[in-house]
Amino acid sequence: MTRALWTHLVKDLRIELRSLDAFVSMLFFSLLVVVLFSIAFDPHGEFSRDIAGGVLSVATMFASVSALNQAWAREIRHNVIDAQRMAPSPGAELFLAKVIANFLFVTVVQVILAPFFLIFYNLHIAGQAWLLAVVLPLGTWALVGNGIFFAALSIRTRNRELLLSLILFPIFIPALLAMVRATTSILTGDGDPNLWIKLLLGYDIIFTTVSLLLFDVVFHAE
Repeated sequence: MTRALWTHLVKDLRIELRSLDAFVSMLFFSLLVVVLFSIAFDPHGEFSRDIAGGVLSVATMFASVSALNQAWAREIRHNVIDAQRMAPSPGAELFLAKVIANFLFVTVVQVILAPFFLIFYNLHIAGQAWLLAVVLPLGTWALVGNGIFFAALSIRTRNRELLLSLILFPIFIPALLAMVRATTSILTGDGDPNLWIKLLLGYDIIFTTVSLLLFDVVFHAE
């Protein structure tokens, strides 16, 4: 980890820890989604395990959008983003710092959400529970990595919040499908989640590499 990357990461973590704006909004929205779905579907038994993977993935996806929008909105204030463009460090380090910071925020939300999720959906994991510690981080990285990149791409537009959702969600569909199918397979004990885990890993590698290569062009574009 280079000095510039570490500096950007510590800065983002300190700003969020002081305000907790993005974290609180993510936590509240994800809890709201979990509670509403539990009321709407009255989950129990096998049915709860069938829908739990989809509910968790969708709750994470929608809750993360607000944090991804704020990741760059903060930099616009006081022209901080102009200073970052003039910095001698590569833009890829700034990109990675923001991805890591938001990945940590979303992961903490998922950890807090887990006991509520188990209670509201009466879940008893039939498969290998430890695989969830692989699936959820891979899915979260896919969401956050693409989100930070496309948020930077839409930062100069007037309706950047709407544009981010319109670009991000279609691109994220393959990772979302793999995340849902792998999580459902683990919860129900049916099928082999390894194929979906490999798909998630390949998705993360490809899109992270492409984002790192193109971020400088997107970030410094006028």
